[in-house]
Amino acid sequence: MADDLYIGLMSGTSLDGIDAALVSFKDKQASVIETTCLPLSKTIKDEIRSLINPKTNEINRLMSLDVQLAKIFSEAVKQLLIKANVKKKDIVAIGSHGQTIRHLPTSEYPSTLQITDPNIIAEVTGITTIADFRRRDMAAGGQGAPLVPAFHEKIFRHNEKNRVILNLGGIANITILPADKNIPITGFDTGPANTLINNWIQQHKNKSYDENGSWASSGQINEDFLNALLSDEYFTLLPPKSTGTEYFNSSWLSNHLSEFPFVSAEDVQASLTRFTARTISNAINTYATKITNVDEVIVCGGGVHNNYLMQQLQEELLNIKINSSAKYDLDPDYIEATAFAWLAKQTIEHKTGNLPEVTGAKNKVILGAIYQA
Repeated sequence: MADDLYIGLMSGTSLDGIDAALVSFKDKQASVIETTCLPLSKTIKDEIRSLINPKTNEINRLMSLDVQLAKIFSEAVKQLLIKANVKKKDIVAIGSHGQTIRHLPTSEYPSTLQITDPNIIAEVTGITTIADFRRRDMAAGGQGAPLVPAFHEKIFRHNEKNRVILNLGGIANITILPADKNIPITGFDTGPANTLINNWIQQHKNKSYDENGSWASSGQINEDFLNALLSDEYFTLLPPKSTGTEYFNSSWLSNHLSEFPFVSAEDVQASLTRFTARTISNAINTYATKITNVDEVIVCGGGVHNNYLMQQLQEELLNIKINSSAKYDLDPDYIEATAFAWLAKQTIEHKTGNLPEVTGAKNKVILGAIYQA
């Protein structure tokens, strides 16, 4: 094997599992060789969710979860190597995003915390591991997120087409890629994607997600409730901006629902799905069209499989083509894991990985800390 192989590990806010991607960067092209997803147990998911908001005995529980997740991430690497029939010596490095526990970019002392001990990953796998990507951008005055737009630029920017890359994870974010290289790239978190939808169906149907959006499609959108959700001040903030499930969560939803006690559960689900679509379309129409006419929206992340959500997006963005990244031979479920493989490569090669115009950092910086095998 040529020494151009990297592994990207990602566990996002939707807590679907540990996404692992084996990526080749030969000839400066990103080619996904193999992928795997290692599910998280309900126990681990519950522990992650419990740490997102303040509770008792946090430090001990965080330290324990840090180790547990590192062992699960390491197992994902082992399974990926077996599946791909590749030896650890052939891998240059692992890029591990880790699991976000808190993201507080606008607090008095801006901070972010991703756990999953990279010391353990490097020791167990025998592969050099890069982690802690976000805090260096924060040290340079940025919000530490989103970081994936730099990768979007590399693989999706087109000389003739103006594109928006939309990631539908727990939180939605967009990257605006003008064809004109003189126009800067912009990107930010638009608000919730799957997190509220998933939490609501978990609460009422004991399901981890709304398959194809079938439950949402059985309800009716309540316009008054939808408008109340849209009134949140986050949507009036100017980019750069980022958010997370420590803000948009079940408590946030409950506060709004208290004013609408007679809205049925399925109507809430339908309204939440439209809420995701509307906040995304508002962001695109407000910021992308100010810069350029959008030719295409390319969608990645787990939300791409929610047919009802995709229909809602197309209704909101009537004159814009919406395509899954699968059209470009890039699995929508593994774009972010692939991005962190690329970010690891940037770190190893002493190259910057952030886009200041996206994160708000004062300058470009080399991201991540290196944990040698």
